[in-house]
Amino acid sequence: MIKDHKFLNAKASFCLDIAKKLGATDTSVTIGHGVSETVNFRNKKLDESNRSDDLAFSIDTYIGKKKSSISSSNLLDDNLKNLIEKCFETTKNTPEDEFNSLPDKNLLAKNIKNLNLFDETHVENEKKISYLKELEDTASEDKKIINTESSFTENKSNYLLANSDGFCGSFKKSSFSASCVTVAKDEKSMERDYEYSSKRFFSEIKDPKVLGKLASHQTIRKLGPDKIGSEKLSIIFDKRIAKNILSAFAGAISSSAIARGTSFLKDKINKQVFSDRINIIDKPDIIKGLGSRNFDAEGVKSETLNLVEQGILKNYLIDTYNGKKLNLKSNGRAGGTTNLYLENGKVNFEELLKSNSKCIYVTETIGHGSNLVTGDYSVGATGFLVEDGEFKYPVSEITIAGNFKDMFKNIFLANDLDFEYSTNSPTMMIEGMTVAGK
Repeated sequence: MIKDHKFLNAKASFCLDIAKKLGATDTSVTIGHGVSETVNFRNKKLDESNRSDDLAFSIDTYIGKKKSSISSSNLLDDNLKNLIEKCFETTKNTPEDEFNSLPDKNLLAKNIKNLNLFDETHVENEKKISYLKELEDTASEDKKIINTESSFTENKSNYLLANSDGFCGSFKKSSFSASCVTVAKDEKSMERDYEYSSKRFFSEIKDPKVLGKLASHQTIRKLGPDKIGSEKLSIIFDKRIAKNILSAFAGAISSSAIARGTSFLKDKINKQVFSDRINIIDKPDIIKGLGSRNFDAEGVKSETLNLVEQGILKNYLIDTYNGKKLNLKSNGRAGGTTNLYLENGKVNFEELLKSNSKCIYVTETIGHGSNLVTGDYSVGATGFLVEDGEFKYPVSEITIAGNFKDMFKNIFLANDLDFEYSTNSPTMMIEGMTVAGK
């Protein structure tokens, strides 16, 4: 059972009162409680079952433009009082920073919507075990599958943020996640792949048989890969991989990167960054959304942001501190994006595959090859050779490379967007990338 709003609010009020009595000019407190239960299976047998219960507190105290922070998992009143006193003393000896402050009062969230983020359902361990048994039985039906690993996790949490300007906001959220990793083998190779499902509500995660079949199919089809030569080709990114391109974009427009001057998208507001086919939106109020929220980590209201409109960069992701450095107001993105997505393209999946006589369909990338300072992108990859819209054979041991400045302007999208994650993309094709093979 997670702690309720009354408990969290009482602890936050206690902390704010102590900081005020000590002489803090401003204070911000977060209190959170989370419970996680996980069951893991390996080769159709129970591997482990565990439960974690995490209670956490953090406080920022200000004396003018001086600021310090402290955190703990011990929420006993005597411990909190001692920690806040230490935090306040540390603040006295901290150098001033002209950009330190709480958010502007007029930006704080006032109207809290019900985004339906919490499912009261509790899945007992026996039911988790039954789900995973069915999943792994299905995933193992083909004899080429020689190893399976699966997991079921239920998370419940309650979070409260309060500050000395009178803001107090809280929300409960839940998530139910199931995953399956399979290994397949034939006379030529051994390959692995996975499938995953995560939803706010238990009733909405994928059926175990569906999840098992997908994991098995995606692994078996990778068997017997060939190598290909080096050339410039169009790359089609599976939706699971395309979202990583979008995540890299989000990193490049964070106000911290912009303020430090460590982003290739610095000074690009109101300039053409993508082709005019591309629109990118961050929408925090999707009902049951995995990234949905009413306010950010500072209490600033989170509203829909059109980050890119017809290829033109319109907004950065701005928090209070870095916003002040840039002379921009926070737009409720302390802590990052919410539900970030690329709008659908105008062609279906099959039409995208047929748009080039030869291309590579990428199902997995290896390594973290994004340099957000220069825009350079280079990763190992596996996938399939596609000719005239037909999957010919799996390919492996290739490297794909380009620069985001060029890649962004050569993106074409299918119309198959699904909201499976907090960051989502339709199937994505990028023309003119460098492929290094054998």
